[in-house]
Amino acid sequence: MAGFAEYFHFGTIALTAAINAIGVGIGQGITSKNAIESMNQQPAAADEIRNTAIMGMALSETASIMGTFISILLLLQTRAVANSYYSSLAEIGIAFAICCTGLVLGLVSALPARAACMAVARQPFFSREITRFMMIVLSLLQTPIIFGFIVALFIQSQAGLVTTMRDALRLVASGMCIGLGSIGPAIGLALFAEKACQGIGKNRDAYGSVFSFTLISQAIIETPIIFSLIVSISLLFLVPELEQEDLLNGITLLAAGLCTGIGTFGPGISSGKTATAAVEQIAINPELQATLSRVTIFSQGLIESSAIYAVLISFILLFWL
Repeated sequence: MAGFAEYFHFGTIALTAAINAIGVGIGQGITSKNAIESMNQQPAAADEIRNTAIMGMALSETASIMGTFISILLLLQTRAVANSYYSSLAEIGIAFAICCTGLVLGLVSALPARAACMAVARQPFFSREITRFMMIVLSLLQTPIIFGFIVALFIQSQAGLVTTMRDALRLVASGMCIGLGSIGPAIGLALFAEKACQGIGKNRDAYGSVFSFTLISQAIIETPIIFSLIVSISLLFLVPELEQEDLLNGITLLAAGLCTGIGTFGPGISSGKTATAAVEQIAINPELQATLSRVTIFSQGLIESSAIYAVLISFILLFWL
């Protein structure tokens, strides 16, 4: 048991830093490649493209920074207690919360950054507005890793008190829920942000319409992440700890976390693709923003309902079984 405890603990430390670094590194490489290609297309805007790429890569660094912080925190608080096996097993939830989210965000953050570089090459005299828009959408795109970071800190604070397999699975379920639940919405947000940046590059007169539509759409696309966070927090603070072992209940809690985590994957991507189709048309015909916004929001509301069903089942598993 002691040997497994060490594998779980130090494996979590290594994966939390390394997996995030992989995603961010690949994403930054994609951004750099497209920035160089954009400079070749428009040498006169090389400085503006460079600044846009640097800002995009700096914001995408968020996942790697948070992963490194959690790894250092775990390393500094390495414990050697009698119940270290269950404590270290519970820390796997930290890896799920940070690694799943960080890997995906690091990769998809390159989509709006590279689109912004190409947009600046198209509209060099509009570069300041394009860069500002990219920074806003990329900042909103970091919401999943912030939620994952918060959940990871809560798991870390409770892991040292775990004495049963049931409670270890409870914390793992919390990390799985927010980690897996962030994947679909993160992809949907990135696909939408990419098309929004491209739209501004094609028609700068549509900036105001695209900007207002972006704020509304990104908030809706992020809704499944809120659902995942609610279930994760419920697992951490509303589900009581048990002194006696109850493995069946632990498996039930794990199923509840997986239900919401996996259940948000489709709605997140579909909501993002729906908004993507609308923003492409708004960039071409800004006067249609009001009509397209109403139709899109209605469609996204129907799409999000499937995530609500998953959350409902999760709460039944948490509190009625």
